Amino acid sequence: MKPLVSIIMGSTSDLPVMEKACKLLDEMQVPFEVNALSAHRTPDAVEQFARTAKERGLKVIIAGAGMAAALPGVIAASTTLPVIGVPIKGMLDGLDAMLSIIQMPPGIPVATVGVNGAQNAAILAVEMLALADESLAQRLSDYKNNLKTKIEKANKELAEVKYEYKTN
Repeated sequence: MKPLVSIIMGSTSDLPVMEKACKLLDEMQVPFEVNALSAHRTPDAVEQFARTAKERGLKVIIAGAGMAAALPGVIAASTTLPVIGVPIKGMLDGLDAMLSIIQMPPGIPVATVGVNGAQNAAILAVEMLALADESLAQRLSDYKNNLKTKIEKANKELAEVKYEYKTN
């Protein structure tokens, strides 16, 4: 099985956030790889990874980073594959990481999800892949329909909660 998506994080301390992407890709039956590479501590390895990603068969890269959050942008600078940045909450509630990822120069885009939004990054990657894979598109549609069903069920359960002044 060859990976279609690569999940990269600056440090294994980011795994509790990034594992949400792993779980979603696993559920969607999308082959993926996971690595820790640092834009600042292993810059040569990051550049080598990015330059060879397409020839290794990868289609999308999800890169999580906190604080200076250079990793997604450094990867995007060395590949033509879509890169999805996940700002990791750290200092300033992740705002510093989010701004670092969003503010890319013209020509080097990084799609960016919300702080700690690894699950949404994986969903976005699946949406990209589903454009050329009808069975994956169906699994994604089923997943999204299940979200609707969960909310409808929760709303019915909420209707059963009683308060003296509750009107519904």
